[in-house]
Amino acid sequence: MSRLARYRPSADDGVALFAGVAAVAGSLVAVGFSPAFVASPLERWLAREMPGIVVSLAIQYLGSLGQQLNLVMAALVTVLLLGGVARVGMAVGDALYNRAVPPILSGTAVFTLGTVVTGSFSSSGGAAVGTALALGFATLSPSLPTRGHGETSDDRRRVLASLGTAAGLGVVASVFGSRAPEPDVGIPENARPEVQNALQRATDSSLDVSGLEGLVSDEFFTVDINAVDPEVEVTDWELSVTGAVEEEITLDMEDIRSMESRTEFNTLRCVGESLNGKKMDNALWTGVDVMDIVERAGPQSDCECVMFRADDDYYEEFPIAALNGAMLAYEMNGRPLPRGHGYPLRALVPGHWGEINVKWITEIEVLEREAEGYWEERGWHGTGPVESVAKIHATNTLAEGRKQVAGHAYAGTRGVSTVEVSIDGGDTWNEARLSEPLTESVDWEGDPGQTPHAPDVWRQWAYEYDHPGSRHEVVARVVEDDGTVQSSERRESFPNGPAGWVSRTVQ
Repeated sequence: MSRLARYRPSADDGVALFAGVAAVAGSLVAVGFSPAFVASPLERWLAREMPGIVVSLAIQYLGSLGQQLNLVMAALVTVLLLGGVARVGMAVGDALYNRAVPPILSGTAVFTLGTVVTGSFSSSGGAAVGTALALGFATLSPSLPTRGHGETSDDRRRVLASLGTAAGLGVVASVFGSRAPEPDVGIPENARPEVQNALQRATDSSLDVSGLEGLVSDEFFTVDINAVDPEVEVTDWELSVTGAVEEEITLDMEDIRSMESRTEFNTLRCVGESLNGKKMDNALWTGVDVMDIVERAGPQSDCECVMFRADDDYYEEFPIAALNGAMLAYEMNGRPLPRGHGYPLRALVPGHWGEINVKWITEIEVLEREAEGYWEERGWHGTGPVESVAKIHATNTLAEGRKQVAGHAYAGTRGVSTVEVSIDGGDTWNEARLSEPLTESVDWEGDPGQTPHAPDVWRQWAYEYDHPGSRHEVVARVVEDDGTVQSSERRESFPNGPAGWVSRTVQ
């Protein structure tokens, strides 16, 4: 029998493990789910170094849960590492016959290691306190009086004391770690008139369909490569235009806000969602033209391409021609851009899948040769036109047994002219009602950076019909502005995004 097979964890091992849990919980109490959280550096490293096939499978089958599992895995590894530090401290204390050594030595070591890894005194201090408390209570527990008639061994009391400390910190951490501001809804009273008018128009234009979200999303999906979003201080933030340019430039937020801005609706759809998924949303954004900034630097690129880079080390490559009409947004629905959507500045590139609209943007590099972005390196489509879709998200029973089906339709910058619905599985088709367009259709003309540009906005649709008397299949498809009928060919999300007609069985 091998040594490993004969090994049995000791009470000291249990105490050290719970000291590691207390350290992670202490860090979470101190800084919450921020980039300074002691497990965040490992989580970010795993997100970047994990094989592309693993990332792709996680996106397709787990969605946002994959990010959370990555954070859990990073936290567990961090628990083991910091627990190992505590175990060494305990061994030194035993060798010196000094009960004060384990909490002091381990706490100091955890503080030093945490500071090196996270750069945050608050995070490492919280982890150090958690470690010291768990080891301190474990050390003192055998000498404390007990109540009751039963006897508990010293080892058991030590383990229970460290477990209780870790559990207590975990409860506090669950409160602190879950602190998130409630999203603002409705039309902001202090918003500019054009913002208020646009949001009111969206409210007035929304179809009155039970169970169907309005034309401005109540909860806008967020997808990025990290489970913990960056925290960017606007006073420290800058945007640089670098690379193959006549002169590199750097702008701060005051420079950005001093530029001519525009406010418009823009819809984003996640490339990794299911065909009838709910990761497609719409909002009103305010920002400045990307090319107005790029042109200031005087691009000198032979490949006519740029790389957007973000504070969280994410990056995505674009042809310069794709940036016609692209925006750098700093407001969402008349309010400052939320942290989860890229505060203080994010990119919006019309007609492209949501994941390439870089958040927390810090650099635009004009490239001398083409390069792959983050998702292309992992086998995904990356830049390129989004697929058309008519989602079926509401089914209602109306008066006299009539049925109603409804959803949102989207075709990127190609526009939605019609949604057709079939209640016999695709044999015959009928035209659905559509909400009024939120943005007037304009031609895609002009040099890069010039507006007008093609709108990139969804529309609602609804269709009412007499129930055929039995269970039946409802199918929906998009007809684009130029008359192109959406293809029925179904495709999974990897690598080019989901495609095909959406169908739903109705009783």
